[in-house]
Amino acid sequence: MPVKILKMNTNIDKDNLNSPRQPKIFNQSEVFIEGWYWVLPSQSLGVGEVKSVNIFGKDLIVYRGKDRRAVILDAYCPHIGANLAEGKVEGNELRCVLHRWKFDGEGICVDVPVLDEPVPVKAKTWPAAEQYGIIWIWTGETPQQPLPFILDWENQTLDFALGSQFSIDCHPHVILLQGIDTQQINLANKLPFKLVLEKQELNQNAIRFSGITNINGQSFWLKFYRRLFKSSLSYSVCYWYGTTSIVSLGNEFSHLHLMFTTRTLSGGKTQGQTLLMVKKQRNILGNLINILMLWVGKIMSDRLLKANSRILQTMQFDLKTPIKADLSIMQFINHLERQKPLNWKIWSLWRSRERKEEVREEREKREKWRDELVND
Repeated sequence: MPVKILKMNTNIDKDNLNSPRQPKIFNQSEVFIEGWYWVLPSQSLGVGEVKSVNIFGKDLIVYRGKDRRAVILDAYCPHIGANLAEGKVEGNELRCVLHRWKFDGEGICVDVPVLDEPVPVKAKTWPAAEQYGIIWIWTGETPQQPLPFILDWENQTLDFALGSQFSIDCHPHVILLQGIDTQQINLANKLPFKLVLEKQELNQNAIRFSGITNINGQSFWLKFYRRLFKSSLSYSVCYWYGTTSIVSLGNEFSHLHLMFTTRTLSGGKTQGQTLLMVKKQRNILGNLINILMLWVGKIMSDRLLKANSRILQTMQFDLKTPIKADLSIMQFINHLERQKPLNWKIWSLWRSRERKEEVREEREKREKWRDELVND
């Protein structure tokens, strides 16, 4: 799917920066953005298997039929509420364990053992896809955007490797914005470069921050890097739906991409999966280099998560005094606030208390007008 670049104003009004208004989406545990989210690694679901998952408070099941396609359904049978995770895969269909009703990959009931014809009932299905060795779910009726991908690499063949799964007692939004917290990158982590990031809005659900920097430091390896690559390093972080980030590091010869894809658990905690990606090579030496880069990427992603986990799990995020160095963070928050929010568990469109009150008042006015019209 082609990506349209949105030209947005990168300046933020100081009055908006200091506004005390509570964000409706950012760092909120009862709201999430409609989009693509990781479910489980593809390798963990074999043909003929059914697994139970809970995504944003909703109980779901995922199964794989003979056609190897992953199918995602609401967990409970539309007949009497038996858990379909206890069911059995038959071909490309799933039979409920209780009364043996059978449903196809579209959720349509195709067999009721005690009837000559199946009843016209349908189990709720959700859009599913598989990419990068992960099963994904779209949390709405019809996907409006593509799966997360590396910008400019849409048509490239990739080598990839699954990294670690992780759980952190902190909201995904707060965890992932560490990739654009230039104060932390430049000062706290003591990295051998200084970052200045520029924003690029890709679409309603995707935003990228990028910059090119020079490698400093006097160690043997840093000097070796500067001799080979003229000291420049490109760095970018692309966010999808506020909960998947792709951190890209590279030079004119090679790039390494670290994906951190997350979802929110009850109470605002995070469950996530890391993924490492490089461009596929056509020769033996290139393949060996890719294996090394993916191994390095796994070490990097694990260390990044471990380095800040204690701080993240004890902080209460509240950007009370934003400064110029916080510009990227504010742009990320503003980007999230313009997306489509859904309610936890029921996955319906979320409305603020103020909007709910407005709707209630509008309804009461309409009812009062109808009553007056009838009395007249």
